[in-house]
Amino acid sequence: MKNQVSAQEKIPSLPKNATLPQFSKNAITVLERRYLKKTETGEPAEEPKDMLWRVAWTIASGEKDHNPQADIKKLAGEFYEAMARLEFLPNSPTLMNAGRELGQLSACFVLPVDDSMESIFEAVKQTALIHKSGGGTGFSFSRIRPSNDLVHSTSGISSGPLSFMRVFDCATETIKQGGTRRGANMAILRVDHPDIMDFIKIKSDLSKLQNFNLSVALTDDFMAALKSDGDYDIINPRNQEVVKRQNARKVFKQIVKQAWLSGEPGIIFIDRINADNPTPQVGAIESTNPCGEQPLLPHESCNLGSINLARMVTDGRVDFEKLEQTVKTAVHFLDNVVDINNYPLTVIEKQTKANRKIGLGVMGFADLLLMLETPYSSTEARELAEEIMSFIDRTAYNTSIELAEKRGPFPNFPESIYGTRNPTVPLRNATRTTIAPTGTISILAGCSSGVEPIFALAFLRRVMDDDELFEVNPIFEKVARQNNFFSQALVKKIAHNGSCHNADEIPERFRRYFESAHDINPLDHIEIQAAFQKYTNNAVSKTINFAHDATIEHVEKAYLLAYEKGCKGVTIYRDGCRENQVLNIGKTDSRQLNSTLGEKPTKRDRPQTLVGRTYQMTTGCGPLYVTINDDEKGLAFELFNTIGKAGGCAASQSEAIGRLVSLAWRSGQQPEPIIKQLIGISCHKPAGFGENRVTSCADAIAQAIRHHLEKNNGKRDQALHDDSNLAFGACPECGGVVEHEGGCMVCHTCGYSECA
Repeated sequence: MKNQVSAQEKIPSLPKNATLPQFSKNAITVLERRYLKKTETGEPAEEPKDMLWRVAWTIASGEKDHNPQADIKKLAGEFYEAMARLEFLPNSPTLMNAGRELGQLSACFVLPVDDSMESIFEAVKQTALIHKSGGGTGFSFSRIRPSNDLVHSTSGISSGPLSFMRVFDCATETIKQGGTRRGANMAILRVDHPDIMDFIKIKSDLSKLQNFNLSVALTDDFMAALKSDGDYDIINPRNQEVVKRQNARKVFKQIVKQAWLSGEPGIIFIDRINADNPTPQVGAIESTNPCGEQPLLPHESCNLGSINLARMVTDGRVDFEKLEQTVKTAVHFLDNVVDINNYPLTVIEKQTKANRKIGLGVMGFADLLLMLETPYSSTEARELAEEIMSFIDRTAYNTSIELAEKRGPFPNFPESIYGTRNPTVPLRNATRTTIAPTGTISILAGCSSGVEPIFALAFLRRVMDDDELFEVNPIFEKVARQNNFFSQALVKKIAHNGSCHNADEIPERFRRYFESAHDINPLDHIEIQAAFQKYTNNAVSKTINFAHDATIEHVEKAYLLAYEKGCKGVTIYRDGCRENQVLNIGKTDSRQLNSTLGEKPTKRDRPQTLVGRTYQMTTGCGPLYVTINDDEKGLAFELFNTIGKAGGCAASQSEAIGRLVSLAWRSGQQPEPIIKQLIGISCHKPAGFGENRVTSCADAIAQAIRHHLEKNNGKRDQALHDDSNLAFGACPECGGVVEHEGGCMVCHTCGYSECA
């Protein structure tokens, strides 16, 4: 912190000949909302170019630790130009915090959780400190003894790992990372843990562990048993004794079924990850960061950055000379971050600096393919992915050697896999490459996210004054205008269908390569992930998209292919499988269809008769009775509530909430964003404990709506998804489109992101 603050105080003015940042209007909105320094009144205290110069100068100032005579201004200029030209951007904490008092620059952390109350709650405390500083955390709960196991110190019975996950979840919900980055966690449990089946099924109720992504750690022994349709050992972590044998196919079927239902749990191949562990003498890797792309040792952190491949195209070809220089600049930048970083815990600083891991990845891959007129699902795309990533990996490795020759290798180098194989070639960083989701920084860069395909070529965005605008992929719009087939009618058609493949107005040669996520077979998604994984030190964050009507067998086939192709983990998302995915594109009910086609929503008249349920909720102000009536399709239509005497404060506020909720439903809004806005609002009179706790009347209303959805889920699911072929979520902050990318939900309108 001291170095960063002093560097901030001495930052000179941005050179007059510096490139002005090429941020879009949308990117500037996101910057002002989430990244720029603020005044006490919440107004931006710096411009985007000032932010980039602050970051560039701060990171360049780390050069003084290695070379007191270094030309900081020259190096800062190189870092600034790479960012201003949108060729490279570091992860969000670096952009937010470099040169500021907080000074925490890493996105990814893994914390150990041992089988003791002291370790568990020490990890909770450390989690709070990390989330406060803007990082995300990963845990393996595999060391905790199973539920109903013996606790010798108290002669009691263990509550098991799942109960403690809820403690971490509550702590994360409380912190919320100061409103700039939401708390996000990864929970991993080994497939040979006795509580594995409960872990797999816990998100059957989507209200549980909302701040966690879940992944099952599959072992090679498990995969071998699965292949032979055999059994494998279930082991008590307290004493490492085999407690029973379990059929591998039964467990695998449950994982697949649950992922089909809710998108979770994901899977990681833990033995494959440890086979690539560069420092096995330090310890085994047990967990990853929240999105799964960064396996880390306990108490280790990693800082990430991404190269914008859309900026690496010159005259219709990949510009490898430009790419090489960008990689060198990025590796140098990220290595400096390791030194200048203000770590939230001393033990994390020690472990991180011992291995000096960095994670350089890419974004804009789908844009690059469109610019090269190459279909995402083609063999050419996979070959290009391998060519680009092998080049990045090789260049990053060579740059790390050059840095080590000047600065020395990472401290654990002598006993690492590199030091034992070739001790005469020093290496500065134990890992160099990682492919992250890049949800928000890809908005800033104006490109597609990570190695994901284009989610949609066009979609509807409703702005605050109730106007409706169609967002169109800029590459598609440029090509369409140049070739005289662009029209607003075409845009509406694509937004409605989610694809251009059935649009006869578009010549076949363009339809061939303008593929969006749901045009692509899930197995082709995995082929791209595997192509990048082949030349990535760490892992690849990627969502494998499935249509809503995909079967459980389709998901199973994808998981098996991922293992066969060498992936280190898989995250799948079946369209519309979660309740909070509320705006469907395709043949849905009339409310959604009108919104999709660009017609303004209208308030529906109330039928003479409606059917509903009444829920009694216990609040600090007394019993609250919430009545929810549904329309003929089983969708929520209106809400009434009663509490206390008429005219009282609680009664009037609850009535106001009911009227507004009813108006929203009758105008086409879905229940989930309303739940999200009301849930957890607190007052001075909470009631209840644990899962039955109610923090306010507003919170009680939200819980009643959620109970109603659970009871009515069958009808509602049928009404929402009948014949639909594509769906989007609605951003809880701006109402924009939410995309599922690498374990995250990202709004490309306002920059809202949520990794669990």
